[in-house]
Amino acid sequence: MSRMHPDEWRARVELAACYRIFDQLGWTEMIYNHITVRLPDSVTGGERQFLINPFGLHYSEVTASNLLKIDIEGRKLDDSPWPVNPAGFTIHGAIHGHVAGAHCVMHTHTTSGLAVACTDGGLAQNNFYSAQLHEMVAYHDFEGITVHAEEAPRLLASLGSKPLLILRNHGLLAVGPTLPLAFTRLWTLQRACDVQVAQAALGRAIPIPEAVARKTTHDAFQFDARFGGGQDVFDALVRRLDRIDDSYKR
Repeated sequence: MSRMHPDEWRARVELAACYRIFDQLGWTEMIYNHITVRLPDSVTGGERQFLINPFGLHYSEVTASNLLKIDIEGRKLDDSPWPVNPAGFTIHGAIHGHVAGAHCVMHTHTTSGLAVACTDGGLAQNNFYSAQLHEMVAYHDFEGITVHAEEAPRLLASLGSKPLLILRNHGLLAVGPTLPLAFTRLWTLQRACDVQVAQAALGRAIPIPEAVARKTTHDAFQFDARFGGGQDVFDALVRRLDRIDDSYKR
């Protein structure tokens, strides 16, 4: 790795750590789903290049060196023996290519996230976590497996300027100008879905008034760049990961 730009190596280590953290949190789907990161201009000279997981590896097997480097069309730019999942970069490529500040895109099929995505009402404004996401969540109707490029304009229209997207009947998606911020947004949405699914078995929930939700979202400092924009949360999880298994750094 001596000839690799240090900014690329840092991006690789951070993304590989994130894959391992997803595995620890149970946010994996066998060899499917993706977290993608755009490489900085200091590495690419302004070209759009991205890192993505090798198709066929479990998240627990992802390392800094085996991440794939791809272009905006999802074509490999390195000599890795691993392929790119064609469904993996359809959504991600569209967002990276057309959403300002979309440095990182995360997509999951967690059980509670998918369960909420399958409901008519979507995310309910009735718990501590959903109240922190007032007007931050968009929805996109299910069109099947995301391998068709013609879906991209409709998906982008659905996302608009929101940082979170519930893909109906499908799963959750988060976008961020940094990986830690995208992670913190997704974690909050995931927790909201977890609580919503657990609460559904107990009967009617207490709704949170819109004014209170708006205030709660305004006061949710974990998304604020002044307080690290999720960096402190992510760093804590990386330290935990390092105590258990730091092989992602290879």
